[in-house]
Amino acid sequence: MTSHRNTRPAEKEDGADAAADLSHDAQLSGAFLSTLFVPTAGVWHGYIEWERQPHLAELAHKILAAHTWPPPPEYQLRPLPETNPILEGERWKQWHAALGPALADIPAESWAIVKQEKAEDMLAVLDFPYNGEPRRDKLMLSHITPNQHHFVRNHGGIPTLVDEAAYRLEGGGLVARPGSISLAELKDETLFQQVEMTVTLQCSGTRRIEQIDYAPGEGDEMINAPWAEGAIGTAVYRGVKLTKLLKHFGGVIEPGQHIEATGADTYFKKNNVSNYKVSVGLRLAKLNEAIVVWEMNGVPLPRIHGAPLRLIVPGVIGARSCKWLLRLTVLADPSMGPVQQQEYLYYNSQVGKHNASFSKGFSIQDMPVSSAMLSPAHMAVITHDGTIDCAGWAYTGGADGWIERVEVSSDGGFTWWEATDLSPKHYHAKRLWRISLPVIAEGWLELVVRAWDSRINTQPTYVRSAWNWGLHVTSSAHRVKIYSADRSNPATAARLKQLAEHGDSLERITRPIEFLAESANDYAEAIKQKGPREPLN
Repeated sequence: MTSHRNTRPAEKEDGADAAADLSHDAQLSGAFLSTLFVPTAGVWHGYIEWERQPHLAELAHKILAAHTWPPPPEYQLRPLPETNPILEGERWKQWHAALGPALADIPAESWAIVKQEKAEDMLAVLDFPYNGEPRRDKLMLSHITPNQHHFVRNHGGIPTLVDEAAYRLEGGGLVARPGSISLAELKDETLFQQVEMTVTLQCSGTRRIEQIDYAPGEGDEMINAPWAEGAIGTAVYRGVKLTKLLKHFGGVIEPGQHIEATGADTYFKKNNVSNYKVSVGLRLAKLNEAIVVWEMNGVPLPRIHGAPLRLIVPGVIGARSCKWLLRLTVLADPSMGPVQQQEYLYYNSQVGKHNASFSKGFSIQDMPVSSAMLSPAHMAVITHDGTIDCAGWAYTGGADGWIERVEVSSDGGFTWWEATDLSPKHYHAKRLWRISLPVIAEGWLELVVRAWDSRINTQPTYVRSAWNWGLHVTSSAHRVKIYSADRSNPATAARLKQLAEHGDSLERITRPIEFLAESANDYAEAIKQKGPREPLN
């Protein structure tokens, strides 16, 4: 890339002309870019309107296509780094930098917001765009997830509102009275009845690491992050029902069937840029009581969770709950935005890199029954007295279901014990569960949890039953391997005592015992009782 432009040519009067004049391998200076990719003055920081300025999106495409980008991090065919953040989004940072000053600092600014609004011990699965989940014990603190521990799945940088008074939410498309509304009007209880709803949001990537361990899948450039069990959270949101807001804009007119939500964040895909756009069916929005919210757990919506406004669509994949809401547009058909059309698709297990196409997958909407065991942890060594304390979460999506039963097995799924300690029921929220699980066997065991919802739906038995090329929706029964040592067994109690006397334990189970585990006299006595090792002639 040797071509540079330090000034904007005088004969070019707009971004469309500049895009037409830009050769494929051109590299533009920051000064020139700063005159093109300009945030909405005085209202937002970090927001560029791409959808209504297609000439700028075309120019951005030409700039991005002129570069060679580093490959996304490999995290499926080799062990994950034992670091926090686990993965670093260098490609995404460079994408932002390539488009000039308006976006260049967004990665660093977004990380600063992460540090301000999220708990210090959050696990950053990806540093940018930020994907973060809480530690397992934090999810068990309460069935309502504290804001600082609530997971975050971002698809780009975090735009921030500069002037709340100047912000207006637009409503348009197939409505009778297209227009806009201010935050003050939206919060005016004489205009709109406010509602509070307890809602669980779940990323479709929750427990993705299990699908990766079974068989690698799509390594998307926008990275299908290697989530564990924490990409789920429950909060109490305050706002207004989406249906009431649409009524404010005159109501939906024919042939309106889908509601598209557009966010202020910039979304990159295949060297193209757009604003984040998703849609939900009008019928689904009504059934699931979708709401536009400004408050989360009693405080203003945090910046990282979409301030000043976000859409919350209960029961469906979290990606539909658009953050940093700019506008709502009623359409006759689903959104053609790349997130809706090309992402969050569920494929048959025969689809892969050799034959994948967007039309072969169906769009993920309602989340199925799922559960997770948060303790004990996978590969833990557990010393117990006949029972093991187990805990986790269970969730089901849709409009009118709830988790009714959680069952746990200590023998890989042959026998099941019902957990009777469950958190309260809500239509749109997960339940926490606990059980003291009877465990007789020792050595390596497989604990399993499965949930049942009020519609008698349960989970597939094995992860291979739910594997798909996009690595979405790990809905299979959650399996956790543990090493069991029962102190009520005399032989186990004696060995634990021996280990303690030598300053050792079972904790590092693969480390060899550094003393004779059995004396010569004890061996001889045992063989005398059992009989000789070799058969008699």
